[in-house]
Parts: sequence; C-alpha cells; structure tokens
Amino acid sequence: MDKIAVLGAGSWGTALSIVLSDNNYHVNLWTYKKEQMEEINKHHKNERYLHVPLPENIVAFSSIEKAVEDVKAIVIVVPTKAIREVSKELNKILNRPVPIIHASKGIEPGSLKRVSQMIDEELEHYNYDDIVVLSGPSHAEDVALRHPTTVTVASLNEEYAKIAQDIFTNDAFRVYTSTDILGVELGGSLKNIIALGAGISDGLGYGDNAKAALITRGLAEIARLGTKLGANPLSFLGLSGVGDLIVTCTSVHSRNWRAGNLLGKGQPLNDVLEQMGMVVEGVRTVKAAYRFAKEENVEMPITTGIYDVLYNHKEPKEIVEQLMTRSKREEMDDIAHLLYERYSK
Repeated sequence: MDKIAVLGAGSWGTALSIVLSDNNYHVNLWTYKKEQMEEINKHHKNERYLHVPLPENIVAFSSIEKAVEDVKAIVIVVPTKAIREVSKELNKILNRPVPIIHASKGIEPGSLKRVSQMIDEELEHYNYDDIVVLSGPSHAEDVALRHPTTVTVASLNEEYAKIAQDIFTNDAFRVYTSTDILGVELGGSLKNIIALGAGISDGLGYGDNAKAALITRGLAEIARLGTKLGANPLSFLGLSGVGDLIVTCTSVHSRNWRAGNLLGKGQPLNDVLEQMGMVVEGVRTVKAAYRFAKEENVEMPITTGIYDVLYNHKEPKEIVEQLMTRSKREEMDDIAHLLYERYSK
C-alpha cells in the first residue's frame, strides 16, 4: 500500500486523509500535538475537528521527518501562518523529488505571497512549477461524510497535477485539473473575505437579497484583482472561484461566515476569534487584499469596507450605507469586460 503524508490534522487535513484512505492509501497524518496523535492512533477519532470515525489506515505522527518517509506525495494542509515553518522543516528532510500538494487558502499579509510562493521560497531544491494547489467548494464536514464534492488541482507541471487528480479522485470526490495556479489560489483565498461580509450581512439581519448582491459584487472584486495580477478570468467562474465563493458565503460550516455573523451581531473582533477557537483565514487575508488593492490601483469597495470593520473599528451598518450610496455605474464593466478584453483579440 503506497503511503501519502498529510501535514496538518485540522478538519480539512483530516477530511482529505479520509479521501486518501478510501482510495487505499496508507495516510501518515502529521500533527504537532501529541495528545491529538494519541487520540487518532488509539481511538481513531479527531473529535475537536470532525465527529466521524477515522479509518485504521490513517496513522498520526508528531514528527514531520517520520511522516514523510518513503511517501508517494506530500499534502500540506496547515494555516497560512504555519506554511513557512512547515516548509523549512521539509527543506531539511527532502532528498528526492516528490509531488507537493497544498490545500491551504490564504495570502501572507507582510509579503503578499501566495502559499505556493511561500513554499517555493523555503524549499531550496524544489521548483515552483512543480507545486500543486487543491481548491474548490469543499467543506471538511461534507467531505468526511462522503457527500459529493468537486474540486480543482492546479499546477504548471501537468504531470504532477494529474498525479494529484489520480490520488484524490473517487466516487464522492471528483477532481478537475488546471494550469492557472495563480487564479485558483487567489479565488480560494479572496473568497474568505467576501464570506466574512456575507456573515456580517446575515448578522445584521439583512436577508437573502443583500447576501446575493454581496456575493455577486464580491466575485467581481476578486476577478478584478486576480486578472490585474495575471490570472485567467475564467478561473473565477469555475470551482475555485464562484463555486468556493458560494459555499463559503452560505454555509454554517464556514468559519469565515460564522465569524462575520458574530461581527454583524456586534461582537468585537478579538472576542469573535477567541470564541471561534480555530483559524479564520479571511481576517488575515483581508490585510493582504487591502494592500494589493492600493498597490495595484484596483477598486475593491467590499474588501475595503470589511477592512474598516476589522481594523478601523467602523460599524458594519455604516459600511453597508457607504456601499449602497456609491456613485452609479454599469454592471457589465467587470467580469464580462475582463473576458471581452482577453478573448476578443
């Protein structure tokens, strides 16, 4: 039985381990918490993150070195703030080429680097073109229950993308491939900001009309910035774009939606984060997107409004009023225009 290492035993890392286990791989699941390792190995449970029994071919390790020994592929599923630390550990260990697939969604606020770029910077003998990103509408809770889920894997190395597609695909988990790693990563990262906004809207009690408008205009912002940075606008109409955006903005499983919902109900940010108990990537990513918008001269009013709520202590209702009273404009000046500009020549 081939072995695959999954680095990160949170809800998403555990869910992906279940997919790989179902595909008859022996999964080495790394966690830095020894008590979590013991719970997984002795009781086949990871109760803090997922309330499902874990297959016996998922074995937990507290040593990255042991977890990646003789594996067919490495799947990185840690929060973005831990990407560099984990990558540095891998840099000390890896002495042979092995596909690296990451399923983390976020942007580093200080450097404005995407996850693939951070991994590339820390792995001295690994080529950026070989990194694979896995993204799409995929809440861990649904995946762990084997509910139908469809995602995208993207890489400039089409062979590695197909390897990732092969090891993950099964009857409940369908995988498409792409070469637009930039668009897939940006879609997966920036949608968390809009999900915060959707949660705020729901917390304010504004109903479905407001949320639908926020999701739609949020997609326009994501595509506007992503295309300016060089992504294919079609990626934002795919699974890692609008697909992931919809599920993250509408599901109670979404940490970002839940955090936004509490903010909309008037709770302070620090209290919200403490209450969540898990990483809320959108809170970190909004800093990066706000800087991107300024530096690239890209209009992102929803992102700016959420940034003001989180970091300038503006009232959510005040931000909504600002968005609703912006100057009049045509609707089809965003994604449709981007597609026309790209494909009409």
